[in-house]
Amino acid sequence: MKTLLRIIAVTALGVLPVATITAAQTAPAAPQDTQKPDTQKPDAPPPDRSDSYYYFTLGHVNELQFELTGDGQRATQAIDAYKKALELSPNSSVVMERLAEIYAKSQRIHDAVLEAQAALRIDPDNIDAHKLLARIYVRTLGDINAGDVQRENLGKAIEQFQDILKLEPDDLYSALWLARLYRFENQHADAEKVLRGILQRDADNGPALEQLSQILMDEGRSQEAIQLLSDAANDSASPDVYDLLGDAYNQAHEYDKAEDAYRKAIAQDPDDPGHLHGLANALMAQDKYPEALEIFKKLTEIEPTTGDNFVRMAELYRRLGKFDQAEAAIVRAKQLSPGNLEVLVNEALLYDDEGRYEDAIKVLSDAIGGVRSQSSTDGNRNVLSILYEQLGHTYRLAGNDPLAIRAYEDMGKLSPESDKRAQMLLIDTYRENRDIDKAIAETKKALEASPKDDGLTVQLAMLYGEKLDAASAAPLLQSLLRNDDSDFEVYLDLAQVLERCKKYPEAEQDAQKALGLAKDSASKESAWFMLGIIYERQKKWDQAEGEFKKALAANPTNAAVLNYYGYMLADRGLRLDEATSMIQRAVQQDPNNGAYLDSLGWAYYKQNKLTEAEENLRKAVEHQMHDPTILAHLGDVYAKMGQKDRAVDLWERSLVEWQKSVPADYEADRVSELDAQVKAVKRHTAQKTSPDAPKPQ
Repeated sequence: MKTLLRIIAVTALGVLPVATITAAQTAPAAPQDTQKPDTQKPDAPPPDRSDSYYYFTLGHVNELQFELTGDGQRATQAIDAYKKALELSPNSSVVMERLAEIYAKSQRIHDAVLEAQAALRIDPDNIDAHKLLARIYVRTLGDINAGDVQRENLGKAIEQFQDILKLEPDDLYSALWLARLYRFENQHADAEKVLRGILQRDADNGPALEQLSQILMDEGRSQEAIQLLSDAANDSASPDVYDLLGDAYNQAHEYDKAEDAYRKAIAQDPDDPGHLHGLANALMAQDKYPEALEIFKKLTEIEPTTGDNFVRMAELYRRLGKFDQAEAAIVRAKQLSPGNLEVLVNEALLYDDEGRYEDAIKVLSDAIGGVRSQSSTDGNRNVLSILYEQLGHTYRLAGNDPLAIRAYEDMGKLSPESDKRAQMLLIDTYRENRDIDKAIAETKKALEASPKDDGLTVQLAMLYGEKLDAASAAPLLQSLLRNDDSDFEVYLDLAQVLERCKKYPEAEQDAQKALGLAKDSASKESAWFMLGIIYERQKKWDQAEGEFKKALAANPTNAAVLNYYGYMLADRGLRLDEATSMIQRAVQQDPNNGAYLDSLGWAYYKQNKLTEAEENLRKAVEHQMHDPTILAHLGDVYAKMGQKDRAVDLWERSLVEWQKSVPADYEADRVSELDAQVKAVKRHTAQKTSPDAPKPQ
């Protein structure tokens, strides 16, 4: 047997196959380089090289057996054999590298690092030793932010991959890892250089395309990412490239193009759940709820145990007003993901939409109690923050603002981040409750704590706009102008504030400035919509219609534009079928939106379809019970149906709400007209019931 092993070793050592490397588990930090002592005595006779080959081969056989069986004794025998080979050939970097490898495979990581480093001191070009060290260091990077050890090992891993690529420039695996590590270090320029080098050699390399496109998008260079992936898609039929292109379009908010890219990916790989998820999300972003629902139904067949698919289905059913199906989907999601936060929140949202506020409050309160009973961690505090926010929202829907405020106050105690969010929600609650002075006071308090918070500055300006105080609002927003692309949002905010303050020429100027800075379709859409509103307020109907048409040409499913444009036509009694169709499309996307339901009810009223008008306006009142316009519209329906008492009751409620409205919302002409209607009906009723009233002949 010994003779046979010697023959194998002598004839095959140079071409001995390298076994598949099993990655080492997380290891302690690599020690500092230590000089390996010379174990050979100066006066000893030269070692028998054939014995060294024998032990090397014996070690390799045992290493292979360890890989096949997992028998730890085989690993020990391999280590012992390699050590004997190393005693006979103390300067053999090949033996050192194999010894390091079996150390790594058997989880003796400290020893593996020592041997690999020793091999590199003897032979700096030992590629296998470099690769082993690189793998070891990578496996220690479970948490880059965990401390100095991880950061040190990140640097060591980068050095090893750099050395590997000097020796083997075409090693794509190492190049991809080097780019990934550069990204961890925020060395995006270096990562980009490596990735572009890979793509020069392999234009269809999926991992390189993915990494490079993500770098470009992270840096706000979404159009470059789209161009990169579009070029790759032109040259390749790979579904993965189309999937990445869909992701890029999604991030650029070009959802229609994202949809097209995902459909091309699915055409080539119809059952890949990743492509289907991308398409479903792109459809949801375009408010194409029925189509998205069909995709998620297919995903539940492919991934029957994935609760998230049922959560998305519940959300879509809820948006489509199909509450029974939504509840069934929630039940299934709870079975698959018991205690899942997203499931609980969606269950509460469903109850909110059904007007079952007590049920929603119970779900959320029970969840809060369960989390509070656990030990306090950052994760639990984040969960509680989400639950308190949703609980406050439900209390507001139920008309219980004091308990909503208490929920937000409890939320604010969780962390500085939660406190900041809770402050914004408190401000919004006061604003929605039309207590603008209290909202302003709360905003100023928040700004004292965070004077450089642009969001709070915008919020304060908007609140001044509600009071028609343009002199206070405009300078706040103008202070945020930076003379760059970010000014788009500022000019749009200025336009909105000045429109609320009824300063229409100035509002139009700022909206035009925003339009001039708009870089993408979504931004232009927002600017056109704002201009349409400004023109509509001035009764410049043709100009308003022109802007709304531009916005809808860019996004035919924009529910807000469809509703506003449709209502403008319906209120004037124009093109009523067209107006009704537009509003119906808005309601289909958001069936519980009180403003949309009001518009649809009013369009039906104008068509003298009183049954449909009453149905939609009653729903609108359920969702926005304090809106004076909706109350008055429902009153008009009842008046036309001959139900004068119900009409007067609603008109009087509307008048009360008009007196509570903020200055920017108050419409004196409408209030005067409504007051006259109430008085006329009461006068007529009094005449009919008066004893002195003439008897009918």
